[in-house]
Amino acid sequence: MVAENSQRVVVVGSAGRDLALGATTLPEAGASASVSERMERLGGKGANIASGVRQLSPECHVTLIAALGADRAGEAVLEDAHELGIDTAPVARRGATSLFLDLVTGAGERRIFEHVPPEADVREEDLRRAAPVLEAARVVVLQLRQPAAVLLRAAQLAPNARIVLDGAVEGGADGAYGAPLLAHAHVVRANADEAEALTGRTIASTDDAQRAAEELLRRGPSVVALSVSGAGDLVAWEGGSQLFPFGDAPVVDRTGAGDAFVAGLVAGLIRDESARDLGRRASEAASTAVQQFGGFTRFTHE
Repeated sequence: MVAENSQRVVVVGSAGRDLALGATTLPEAGASASVSERMERLGGKGANIASGVRQLSPECHVTLIAALGADRAGEAVLEDAHELGIDTAPVARRGATSLFLDLVTGAGERRIFEHVPPEADVREEDLRRAAPVLEAARVVVLQLRQPAAVLLRAAQLAPNARIVLDGAVEGGADGAYGAPLLAHAHVVRANADEAEALTGRTIASTDDAQRAAEELLRRGPSVVALSVSGAGDLVAWEGGSQLFPFGDAPVVDRTGAGDAFVAGLVAGLIRDESARDLGRRASEAASTAVQQFGGFTRFTHE
């Protein structure tokens, strides 16, 4: 059964093969280490967000707009996506598939390596093919590691959608694409580094994040969620804000926590929840992610 327009979610972002390796310690240069845990499956921020939304809101029709290689790795990613129930009809096939390598120790220390070929970026020609999907969407997530001009065009093709921006806009909030993207946005989510790139402010405390969030709210969004290192996620809206502290649960791997946070935001948007409830749902999703190994998060839903 096809979801109604009110339940259609589109994610524009990266997709590829994710390889997570767990070891007791990370080896020194020239040395080796035994791998105790391994996971290989779909990855990339766009694919991770899409899979999170699909799990948290199984009633939704979730579509991924991305580019995968014309290779066996790309086929494997598509197979994973199909098993999750993600619509991949608009996914382009060209070049080589991106690879994301996550090295994690038992103490939660990690190293991330990414091979993202130029052809892995979403292009305007991909959006033209996916225009009907964008026009029908209720929520559109724009992962801001993609070319800014392409993301702006995606927002323009989704006039009826709530736009979620994840990351830092190329050139900052005052750049050629920053201002129009923020004007289209309903929700902006950024970690501390991305928030600094957006606003030019140093985000070293909750007060810093509050001031940055207020500045971003004046530019168009209704909800802003900014991470504060060592403290938590500040969610702000007109007339209010709340800090959601990082949980006390042991951290296995932080990879994918931001993607899970965005998926939680989207799950709340689909349910028309308040900004405070959006933050609570997103914080819980991120907490689930850090307790698992690898960038792919398995959620249990109601």
